Amino acid sequence: MDNKDLSSSNISFDFLYKSNDFLNIILNNVSCSILLLNKDLELKAFNDPVKNMFINKPDEDLLFVRCGEAIGCAYTIEEMKKCGETSYCNKCDLRINSLQSYIEKKPIYRQKLSREFYKIDGNKEMKHLQFSVLPFYFLNDYYIIVLVEDITELVSLRNKISQN
Repeated sequence: MDNKDLSSSNISFDFLYKSNDFLNIILNNVSCSILLLNKDLELKAFNDPVKNMFINKPDEDLLFVRCGEAIGCAYTIEEMKKCGETSYCNKCDLRINSLQSYIEKKPIYRQKLSREFYKIDGNKEMKHLQFSVLPFYFLNDYYIIVLVEDITELVSLRNKISQN
């Protein structure tokens, strides 16, 4: 059986597990943003889609930046405060669910969030997001992965249909 047969028949990806190149290709070509966060909700790693969905400064260094700051949360920018210290942080579903998942060591799936974010051009835009949070251990450290999908277009289409 050749590699094509293995992948097309969905038998196993075992032959790819030791391939860092394969893992990087997958991570950087999925449609959702992947944020790896530590206990302080600081960004430890992220995939390329994060840059397209959220980055609010060109060539921004995001490592060890808190989640809300990394994704351009309007509250962190307008109040000039760190994520976790703004007037809205105690109501932020992304923050609450991330902390809950971390503390309870349980995944949280398909939560919705609507919020304004700043982009590179300095403009603020409303985004509708769906996110899941997955806690895990790796090399004696405990992390959470936040998977974020931008569903703004879908929400807009649903709103248009419901108005007709």
